Amino acid sequence: MGMTMAEKIIAAHAGVDRVEPGELVEVRVDFVMANDITAALAIREFEKLEVEGVFDRERVAFVADHFVPPPNIKAAEQCQAVRTWARRKGILYFEGGRDGGIEHIVLPEQGLVLPGEIIIGADSHTCTYGALGAFATGVGSTDAAVAMATGRLWLKVPPTMRLFYHGTLRPWVTAKDLILHTIGRIGVDGALYMAMYFTGPVISQLSMDARFTITNMAIEAGAKTGLMDVDEKTLEFVRPRARRPFTVYRDDPDARYEVELDFNVSDWEPAVAAPHLPSNVRPVGELSHIRIDQVFIGSCTNGRIEDLRLAARILQGQRVHPEVRCIIIPGSGAVYRQALAEGLIDIFVEAGAVVGLPSCGPCMGGYSGVLGPGERCVSTTNRNFVGRMGHPTSEVYLANPAVAAASAILGRIASPEEVPTMAVAA
Repeated sequence: MGMTMAEKIIAAHAGVDRVEPGELVEVRVDFVMANDITAALAIREFEKLEVEGVFDRERVAFVADHFVPPPNIKAAEQCQAVRTWARRKGILYFEGGRDGGIEHIVLPEQGLVLPGEIIIGADSHTCTYGALGAFATGVGSTDAAVAMATGRLWLKVPPTMRLFYHGTLRPWVTAKDLILHTIGRIGVDGALYMAMYFTGPVISQLSMDARFTITNMAIEAGAKTGLMDVDEKTLEFVRPRARRPFTVYRDDPDARYEVELDFNVSDWEPAVAAPHLPSNVRPVGELSHIRIDQVFIGSCTNGRIEDLRLAARILQGQRVHPEVRCIIIPGSGAVYRQALAEGLIDIFVEAGAVVGLPSCGPCMGGYSGVLGPGERCVSTTNRNFVGRMGHPTSEVYLANPAVAAASAILGRIASPEEVPTMAVAA
């Protein structure tokens, strides 16, 4: 019996010939990451270990992205403590500016997470890097601290769920819709502690930006990680950036899967996940009566340049509804600069949107768009739990950037096809 990509990566990092699902192994870790919130906790646990430095200064990074620039004194103090410790230990540190931004966008841009690696991060959406063919997973700050010190981690081998996508995508149906439809089908615990392996001709046609969107939300189905094949598109993205050698792993033809699902996407419409679960998925047309107060386009799910281009196609020559605030936040300094060069920022500002500095922003109710009592937001983020973006009586509707932009114009949940001047361009 062959092995899956996840099993091969784990076996290689455990120094054994093969592993089986459910087996507990100690693995070598290639990269460890934490952010301005979780790094503070990891530092505290690291100091308890009474070791001098991290296992490899080039393989540990802190990315300040949740509360940057700091909106209050408490956040400033926390960012200061994380920044100071990172500089003292000589590890990689990113905070705003040219190379900063959201951790799950910055690290792939910087060539710090690579195919065939085991990457852990003190953030649940670390699974994003699986789009590169890496076994990437979120851990608690204590596990992150131990891995920072030793370069090793205990890991239970997950079974693999194979998801095969075929057919032809309809206009305005994006990677965000693929993962929303999938979670709507299997539920928020449908892939509990599994490796979700996304494959098929539809996946292979997607850009890297789109692939990151899908693996980013594997955790919303309960998965341990999400994985995709390394193809020529992957290598074109990785090779110019990679800071170290890497190894590509692929599923064996006779690999064993816990679950296999087949999806024909040809009749799928743009999807919206209504409150308060990412699995509460409806076709956009069923929710067109829902009036909204805010739109947020950004986050580690949909804050990349292709997401901004898609939003700009809708917003160009249009105006944001007078009763809606539209907030657009590029996911990194590199994305921001590219959006400036392409004139996207001008389009957003002319339409009446607010463009923020690269950060997580309002995704987790931090700042730059916190929701008040009863307010409704169409958001390109990954979670819509109670109180996720602000007041516990507020509501978050998850959607792709085109749906979000159309909703900003019409003041209600809307399909891009309802914005006439841009429907032709689809």
